[in-house]
Parts: sequence; structure tokens; C-alpha cells
Amino acid sequence: MNAVDTNVLLYAVDEDEPAKRKRAREFLRQLGRTDEPLLMWQVLGEFLAGLRRWEQQRGYDPRRTRRYFELMTSRMRVEYPNLAAAERSFEFRDRYSLSHWDSLLLAACATAGVDTLYSEDMDDGMTYDTVKVVNPFAGA
Repeated sequence: MNAVDTNVLLYAVDEDEPAKRKRAREFLRQLGRTDEPLLMWQVLGEFLAGLRRWEQQRGYDPRRTRRYFELMTSRMRVEYPNLAAAERSFEFRDRYSLSHWDSLLLAACATAGVDTLYSEDMDDGMTYDTVKVVNPFAGA
């Protein structure tokens, strides 16, 4: 099972980063053909926060925010947080010296059975417990 980090979703809709936008869209299309990726609740919240920040800073149309929200939630199964993942985040933080948010995300992925987390923000190729991080933009 696979999951994507917030940066992949934001790049897929970011008109200020055309090369990464194209790559992110191609990647998400390809991933959707081979798997039903999970959309972790934390990632969904961060994605919405990013879009709403663009509404304020870039004059981004709120209807686009809604449309992109609906698009992402229709193509990925949303995985909701649970207590086991929150408890496991302590282990991830301590074992790997991760930030609060990264430890929560990786613990949630591990608890949900995610094998691969696609992210540009974490160490490409690093395996955290049972979750391998892969940068979909590496070499692009």
C-alpha cells in the first residue's frame, strides 16, 4: 500500500512550479493506475491549509480549493487518525530524531500498513520501521 505526502499534492496543483506540477500529475496518474493510494488525514489537512494559504497570498479562488479537495478525496482513500498511531509516533520521534509532524505521519502510515510514502521532504530511500520513503521527483 502507498501514501503520498502533502508536497506531492501541492505540486500537482501549483501553477508557480510548472515542471514539478507536470511531474506530480504524471506520478499521481501512474500511481492511481497501479494502486489505490491512501490519503492520510494529516496530509489532507496540510493540503487544505496550503490551498487556503494560497487563497490569501495569491488570490487563489476558493472554488479551486474545493475542486482540488474533491479531486484528491475521490482518487484516494482517506485514512483517519487513531490512538495507536499517535502512541507509535513517540517511538518514531525518538528512534529516528524526527519532527513532531513527520513522526505522526510515518507512525500513521506504519499503523495503516503503508509500505511506501512518496515525499520530497524526507530522506529518499530511508526506511522508517516498515515505511520506505521515496522521492517521486528524484532524477526528474
